[in-house]
Amino acid sequence: MTNYSSVSSVAEEPLASSAKPACPAKKPAEVTIIGAGIVGLANAIALQQSGFSVRIIDKQGVAAGASFGNAGHFATEQVFPLADPAMLPKLPGMLLDPLGPFRIQPRYFLKALPWFMRFLVNMLPARRAHNSMAIKALNQKSIDAWQQLVSDCDCQDLLILAGSLLVFERTPLSEIERVYKSYRDAGVSVELLSGDKVRALEPDLSPEITHGLWFTDVGHTPDPAELCQRLARQFEKLGGEFIIGEVTQLAAGGECDHQDEKGVSVSVAGGATYQSDKLLLSAGAWSKPLARQLGFKVPLETERGYHLMMPQLSRLQRPVASFERKFIITPMKRGTCLAGTVEFGGLKAPLVEARADCLLPHAKALLPNVLNGAVVSQGERWMGFRPSLPDSLPVLGASPKSDKIFFAFGHQHLGLTWAAFSAALVAQTIKGEKPQLDMSPYRIERF
Repeated sequence: MTNYSSVSSVAEEPLASSAKPACPAKKPAEVTIIGAGIVGLANAIALQQSGFSVRIIDKQGVAAGASFGNAGHFATEQVFPLADPAMLPKLPGMLLDPLGPFRIQPRYFLKALPWFMRFLVNMLPARRAHNSMAIKALNQKSIDAWQQLVSDCDCQDLLILAGSLLVFERTPLSEIERVYKSYRDAGVSVELLSGDKVRALEPDLSPEITHGLWFTDVGHTPDPAELCQRLARQFEKLGGEFIIGEVTQLAAGGECDHQDEKGVSVSVAGGATYQSDKLLLSAGAWSKPLARQLGFKVPLETERGYHLMMPQLSRLQRPVASFERKFIITPMKRGTCLAGTVEFGGLKAPLVEARADCLLPHAKALLPNVLNGAVVSQGERWMGFRPSLPDSLPVLGASPKSDKIFFAFGHQHLGLTWAAFSAALVAQTIKGEKPQLDMSPYRIERF
C-alpha cells in the first residue's frame, strides 16, 4: 500500500547575517503496530488522528484471524465475566460432550490447566465484581466510539443499531425473570418480551420461543471482514504503511537522546528489520510469545470459535442468541451467520468440522422456515482464535518497563465491541495524555 506525505514550501526573505538558521520541522513520532485485526486497525487510525506516523506488521494481512468471521455483534450487554460460578456444576457434562458449547480437546487439557486454575480464582465474588465493573467501563462508551469511527471511515452502513435478542424456549419464567433482573440491575438497557412480541420484531423466529430479552442499545455489522477492509483503506488514505511478514524478534532500546534515534526494532521472517519510536503489540491470540520477548509472562489462552455461514437470507433485523442452545445467529450480507461454541485446543490443531456443523440443527429450530431443507454442505465452515485472559479483561496501556512499548490485546469475545474505544484510550496513553478511563484494571503487570 502507498504512503502519503505532504511537502510545502514557503517563500522567505533572505536571512540577515546575524540570524540563526531555521530548525528543521520535527517529524511525527513513528509507531509500529503488530497485528492487522480489528483491534490493530482501530488503534492505527486513532494514532494517525493523534498525529503519529503508523506502520502495521501482520503475518497474513488484514482481518486474517478472528476479525474475519466473528459473529459481528457489538455486544455491550455482555457485562458479566466468563468466570461464572454457576457454570461449575455444568462443566463436567459440557466437557464430555464433543459437540457441546464448551469443550477442551483431551490432548490439550494439561496445557490449559494453569489457565483454568486462574479462571476459577476469578469466580470469587470480589474478583468477579471488580472484573464486571471494568467490563462495563469499556462497554459504556464503545458504541459511541464506533459511531465516530465508522463516520471517520465513511462506512456507516457497516454499523446497524437495532439491538439484539436473547430468546428462550424451555426455560421457566421464574429463571427468565431472574436473568432479566440481573441484566437490568447491571445497568443494561433491556426489555422482557413475550414470545408473540419477539415474533412481532422477528417474524421468522420459531413459534416454540416463549420469551425473549431485547437489548435495545447494542448493534451488529453485516460484514466483519468488510469493516476491517474499510478501516484499512482509511489507514492507507492517512498515509499508513502495511508490511506482511511474521514477526520473529522484538527489541526496545533505551531513552532516545536525539530525534533520529529509534527506540524499537521489529524483525520479521526473511531478515528485514523495521525501526520506530514506539511499539504497540496487538497481535490477538499470537501476542503471548511476543509479550514474553518484552519481559512479560501473560496467561493468554486461545478460544477457538466456529461459524457456519449459510447462504440463505433471513428477514432478521438483529442478532438472535439462544439461552438454551448457547449460539448466535446474525443476519449478514453473505447470508445467515451461525456462530458460537468455545473450544480450547491451541493454535495448531486443525478445524473440527463437526464443531461448525452442529450449529445448523440449532439454527433450523429457531428459523424453521428460513433454513428448512438447508444442508451443511451449502455453508462455509470457519474457525478463528479468540485471545482470552482468565479475568475476561484485555491488556491495555503502557509497559512498566519501557516508555516505548504499549499493549492492546486479549479482548476475548469482545474484540469487535471494544476495538474503537480501547483504541482511543491507548492513543491517549501513547500521546502522554491522561486517558478518559482508569487504565489500572487492564495493565499488563496485573498478572
